Amino acid sequence: MRSYSDLFRTPEFTPLFLTSALQGAASTVGGLALGTLVYRATDSPLLSALSMFGPSLAQVLGATTLLSAADRLPPRATTTGIALAFAFGTAAVALPGLPVAAIFGILFALGLVASLSGGVRWGLLNEILPRDGYLLGRSVFNMMSGITQVTGYAAGGFLVAAVSPRVGLLTAAALYLAAAAGTRLGLTRRAPRASGRPSVARTWRTNALLWSYGPRRTVFLLLWIPNGLIVGCESLFVSYAPEHAGVLFASAAFGMLVGDVTTGRLLAPRVRARLGAPFLLLLATPYLLFALHPGIAVSAACAAVASVGFGSSLIQQERLMALTPEELGGHALGLHSAGMLTLQGVSAALAGSVAQLTSPGAAMTVMATASIAVTAALTLSGRGRGEGMGPGTRSGGRGSVAGTTPEPTSGRAKPLP
Repeated sequence: MRSYSDLFRTPEFTPLFLTSALQGAASTVGGLALGTLVYRATDSPLLSALSMFGPSLAQVLGATTLLSAADRLPPRATTTGIALAFAFGTAAVALPGLPVAAIFGILFALGLVASLSGGVRWGLLNEILPRDGYLLGRSVFNMMSGITQVTGYAAGGFLVAAVSPRVGLLTAAALYLAAAAGTRLGLTRRAPRASGRPSVARTWRTNALLWSYGPRRTVFLLLWIPNGLIVGCESLFVSYAPEHAGVLFASAAFGMLVGDVTTGRLLAPRVRARLGAPFLLLLATPYLLFALHPGIAVSAACAAVASVGFGSSLIQQERLMALTPEELGGHALGLHSAGMLTLQGVSAALAGSVAQLTSPGAAMTVMATASIAVTAALTLSGRGRGEGMGPGTRSGGRGSVAGTTPEPTSGRAKPLP
């Protein structure tokens, strides 16, 4: 499979692609509207940041209890159910007069449901496409994600400014509902990919196995922490520029799109393998300037340039799949997604707390400095143990399986599915 037309001629690829695009648009429109609604109600950078990225804190609970279900539930029914849950949950938080505490209760429940989303969806994509088409298909999903975030944040910013945040939330709920209908009607019924019943014990055993191998553990940390800290910077866009947050989010999404396309489609594998750490440093460095509180034009340019560095996750994800047994691929992808979203939620809480004490711009600089320090420490530690960072490496240690298909993903993911 060598062309995009081959992908879209594959049965079920187009419905999965379109419904994922609808969910991505719903996530961005609803996230910006919710962050603005909470900030207007509380005037709190911390609560605004947590409303947008805090639900991902529930991912740690899902990763330790529910993740084994990702390969053991019928994918069509599970994907449809997740979209329906988000449709009703997003509509619920739009109710006038709903207390902020109730909003966060709903968001926590949705974050727990979303912990299954990554493993189920990408495992289904792996079933739909042949092995030689999976990397191409995943790159198309990455590009779609960048485009929907750019347009979603632009549309969300317009709805928030011209109408109201609640209209933005109801629009997002309608998009989730359309995604649920598209999934139910466009996909065929499939049996679960693995046998046995989901269980907390099975989840813990597999998590422990994946975490026990040093090189794979380093890759997980590189995927989770440096970019999670930068998402903490992004969680302050609403409090940093309340009237122009949509511009900042759209600029960051555009930069992420450029980084994904460049890394996944334009760079030769040998070149790409050397750019993991440099891209992570690029991801953080422009945010050091926010301590000076630049104008919206300079701030948007910094956000766009920085987000090119999210392409680093393509490189780290490629290596993760090279170090993971094929039969654990879905679980590993789910653990990666859950860990990434959890760290994004933790970072949003940290960034919001620092902003409460100082200012949003100063908090961004603190988070960026921490990201640079973590990147340097993990990279030097891995090299000190002789862990190569090239995606094609096959370690002789436990969990190394030749021929595993790499799956690149964006380094920033919304907490909604």
